[in-house]
Amino acid sequence: MVYLKYETDRSQRKGTDMAAKNKETDPALWRRHRRFYRILTVLLGGWVRRKFNYTCEDFDPNSIEGPMIIIPNHSCAWDPLLMGVAMRRRQMYFVASEHLLRMRFIGPLVRFLAAPIPRRKARPGTQAVMSCLRHLKAGHSICLFAEGEQTWDGLSGTVFPGSGKLARQSGATLVTYRLEGAYLSLPRWGKGVRRGKVYGHPVGIYPPEVLKGMKPDEIQEAINRDLGFDTWAWQSKQPGGPVRYRLKGNRWGAAQFLDKALFCCPACGQIGTLTAGGDEIRCSCGFRTRYTETGFFEPGEPFRTVAEWDAYGRQEIGRLLDRTMPEPERRELFADPAAELSLVEDGHKDRVIATGRLALTAGDGTAVLHIGDRAFDLRKVSLMAPILSDRLMFSEGKEYYQLKTKDINLRKYDLAWEHLQG
Repeated sequence: MVYLKYETDRSQRKGTDMAAKNKETDPALWRRHRRFYRILTVLLGGWVRRKFNYTCEDFDPNSIEGPMIIIPNHSCAWDPLLMGVAMRRRQMYFVASEHLLRMRFIGPLVRFLAAPIPRRKARPGTQAVMSCLRHLKAGHSICLFAEGEQTWDGLSGTVFPGSGKLARQSGATLVTYRLEGAYLSLPRWGKGVRRGKVYGHPVGIYPPEVLKGMKPDEIQEAINRDLGFDTWAWQSKQPGGPVRYRLKGNRWGAAQFLDKALFCCPACGQIGTLTAGGDEIRCSCGFRTRYTETGFFEPGEPFRTVAEWDAYGRQEIGRLLDRTMPEPERRELFADPAAELSLVEDGHKDRVIATGRLALTAGDGTAVLHIGDRAFDLRKVSLMAPILSDRLMFSEGKEYYQLKTKDINLRKYDLAWEHLQG
């Protein structure tokens, strides 16, 4: 959902918007949000449990005095609802991607009923950090998906720098929480919930006095250790064999949209030639493999899991850039037919500034991202982060952009930028 880059510059803290501060600590607004939270968890709790076959360890968050920072791993788009069910006895403010608040109908409604803490992806997170601290000081609990984004491959990522420092400075109890099986129920690249097995449980509980005796790096290490989860190892060790995750109805197949995550063919090595449909992912060269209801590929060669295939794609992107960037002639590495570029402005608004073909070119020591008539040197892009599977947020200088597409693999562009960052 969001990532956190903690900054302690006091001059930035002084620039905090006072109106937002007053709203965050207003007891009347908090009571409204708490009522809505209770109603929502009661109305949706049973439905979420049935839909995901979701069980969670019996844990009473009200046994912990004072505010809490709950940090779960980020497996699927429905993680906030899963956490709401698990923490139904303790109202929480979620740190959420700012793009949610820019949605025409949903944004104002969510702000009124729940007031999530907005976090702009691909931008420094100073304002989100300060908002978290104000909530905690007022006695509110927060839920933060500190990995920054949902997993693409079923493996947990590392939490972003500053999460440990925030936890230590907050004076709140830190609770690390693990969701197991959620990725297979709703993979980031897929659509439709696959009913199988999802389990949630707290991993670590760190009271304020314990956190004060730890260094920020030690807390950071503890969070990463607690959240570390390998979907494929977990699935392989299930009693009675791997769990099957079944889509209800025939609208989508098990592998539908998998080509939004995977982009490099292991047979011919081409990038952008994969398509997915039904229970297969295939390449124009003739290669094909089946994605089963357990999440494993059949046959299990050359890859058995999405994680193995994803690691291969990352490696190939890096090799391609390293090979072509020093060349004197610029050439196109890969492209897609249509994209929309928007400039994100203050007040949760965005304005379309370019549409057209999307491409990445490299040569003469640079790599350039082209969207219609606009071009960006990837090395001058300071931050980049995907949202779900159809949007890519990035910053260049003081400007903040949104790249939006449909049925296109944006991940290869994000991984190219990531490789250039070293």
